[in-house]
Amino acid sequence: MNRPPKNAIKHKHEVEDAERTAVYRAGAFSSPSGASGNVFLVGLRGSGKTTVGRRAAKRLDRPFVDTDALIAERIGTTIADFVAENGWDAFRELEHQVLAEVCTRTGQIVATGGGIVLREDNRALLADHGVTFYLMADVDTLCARLRCNPNSAQRPALTDACSPREETARTLTARDPLYMQAARFILQAANSPDELAQDIEDKLRLL
Repeated sequence: MNRPPKNAIKHKHEVEDAERTAVYRAGAFSSPSGASGNVFLVGLRGSGKTTVGRRAAKRLDRPFVDTDALIAERIGTTIADFVAENGWDAFRELEHQVLAEVCTRTGQIVATGGGIVLREDNRALLADHGVTFYLMADVDTLCARLRCNPNSAQRPALTDACSPREETARTLTARDPLYMQAARFILQAANSPDELAQDIEDKLRLL
């Protein structure tokens, strides 16, 4: 009798590939677009969505899209300046419009903004127009990466926390359930971009 590996996820509808880092949440979603549809990457700032997305796009020979970059191009300034002047609600509405436009096309690798899962209509767009991967990372990993990121100063504050670490911890606590809800696959963001791009390619073959 074959026994599952000891480190397998034992939930009824989840199976962990013992040789890779991804978790496949079987039956969580059944996107009609399947493997040929869009691939959406979700996760907090510092999880590596843009870097991994570019590697995956190159590996899979697909176009790469970054929703935050599209927004910055449209508004002609930084997201931090836009939020300071117009508020978060205006930004979230613009973010939704950009995601909806991205979803009129298919076959893309899409790095999304960290808060894209906050709106239910965005989560519906992700589910209806492709397959979503959550780049899961712990607070230490996220903070270390953000300290090294030259663009961190251009990102608006997400909370009234007194330190970046506290803000990251608060945001992760609030958003992790939404990322889990949206994702069909969960990847360990601490791994290298090349490993994660390979994971994405491997998991798409399951669809």
